[in-house]
Amino acid sequence: MKKIKWGVMGTAYIFERDTAEGMRQAENCEMYAIAGRSPEKAEMFKEKYGFEKACGSYDELLTDPEVEAIYIPLPNTMHYEWTIRALKAKKHVLCEKPIAPTAKEAQEMFDAARENGVYLMEAFAYQHSPYIEALSREIQKGTIGDVRYMEAALITSDYNQNNIRMRRDSLGGCTYDLGVYCSSLILRILGKEPGKIQAVSTFSDEHIDLYTAVLMEYDNGIQANFDCGMVLATDKNSALDRFQIHGTKGSIKSEVFGFNAPGELKYRIQTFDGRDEIKTVSVPHNYRLEVEQLGRCITDGEKPVVTESFSLSNARTIDRILEAIKY
Repeated sequence: MKKIKWGVMGTAYIFERDTAEGMRQAENCEMYAIAGRSPEKAEMFKEKYGFEKACGSYDELLTDPEVEAIYIPLPNTMHYEWTIRALKAKKHVLCEKPIAPTAKEAQEMFDAARENGVYLMEAFAYQHSPYIEALSREIQKGTIGDVRYMEAALITSDYNQNNIRMRRDSLGGCTYDLGVYCSSLILRILGKEPGKIQAVSTFSDEHIDLYTAVLMEYDNGIQANFDCGMVLATDKNSALDRFQIHGTKGSIKSEVFGFNAPGELKYRIQTFDGRDEIKTVSVPHNYRLEVEQLGRCITDGEKPVVTESFSLSNARTIDRILEAIKY
């Protein structure tokens, strides 16, 4: 099996917490280079995670001819610039969600990928989960009939004010950080963008949304809503992840579920004819799945699981939500 030589642009917490282990587990990934804002920090991460090379700048990473793919976990405000630069350097890119601050910028990023003959994929790790695939199959085969209503939520603890999620200058807030999970799950299940969107938020003194509630109406009368927020007990590192899908024959709801959680996850099917069943899905490390999948796109020509059209649809929905809440 050919291994893709990966470079990581930045020493972000999500890399430490999640992606590093996913890369370590990925069978077709070679953790080749890590770049930091300082040579000292890059060297520290090189030793900690077993990279072959440490780069003292992002530009050094881009000019290394050995690097085939780059993972970008930088703050939201930096996704557009550094993804474009990586694509122009002929590197395949896995860019953290949200892929860009606006749908217009996301489109320009995908255009640059096409122009340079490389792959760009948004890093929605959970979209690669066999749990999400199982849910999609249930809907497609009509287990609960025609979907009429769906809801989702992702609520977490709040953060220290120094955290980039809590600052306006780094485009923090719960819609960008958490709401994109809910909107993308609803998009995956319903397969289309809403016709109408209403949304309300509570804001911090820095004018980032701490809690947002969204109502979505579709042209065929389907309704959906989601809640996202950073409002649970401070420093407890807790989260509430859930969903329900209701159709003309019954419903599916989360039982044991976390958007990026591995392990034995469960969902419950209840139908109007008396079926009541809990199904279990064994889920590997989601970040491993996304790294392996982009690797197969590069070596075998697979289509990205998180497609350009999917990312652009989700970005347009987020644009409309942010406009509604006057972010």
